[in-house]
Amino acid sequence: MSPRPRPALFLDRDGVINVEKNYVHRIEDFEFMPGIFELCGTARDRGLALVVVTNQAGIARGYYSEADYQRLTAWMLAQFRTRGIALDAVYHCPYHPTAGIGDYRRESFDRKPNPGMLLKARDALGLDLPRSLLIGDKTSDIAAGRAAGVGHLLLLGGEAVDADDVVSVPDLEEARRRLIEILAADPA
Repeated sequence: MSPRPRPALFLDRDGVINVEKNYVHRIEDFEFMPGIFELCGTARDRGLALVVVTNQAGIARGYYSEADYQRLTAWMLAQFRTRGIALDAVYHCPYHPTAGIGDYRRESFDRKPNPGMLLKARDALGLDLPRSLLIGDKTSDIAAGRAAGVGHLLLLGGEAVDADDVVSVPDLEEARRRLIEILAADPA
């Protein structure tokens, strides 16, 4: 008998894990968002997988390389580990349909608002998407979560949303509170 799929907390990177600063690709420019470690620690303590899903159009545009991205990602993961938080997976999409250069200029099912990265995580990690949460700071994040069937969608930034399936949160502390409420109400 295979284990029951577990829910995940899906996180966008720029604007959710780190402060949005236009194509962050260097360690010295990477600033963690207030509350990100507390949020992820709470999710981890409650048995959720932690998965990052990030568009990286800076690679497509030639602003930085895949190697630059991988170096920064390895450093970011190490920062989480030093706080006792292991992320289960990081998915990125380096393509852009109109601004990409060379092989990076193309449509991709992985590029949000498409659900490709979330579906790959579901299949690789055995995730229960209807019981999962996604936190993003852009409507494309929310659209990807919706298209993948993620059950709980949180839009970070506090802007009003005109959708019954999306909760607007002003900061990651409120997102953490919402996560606790959602999991407490989950009958599983």
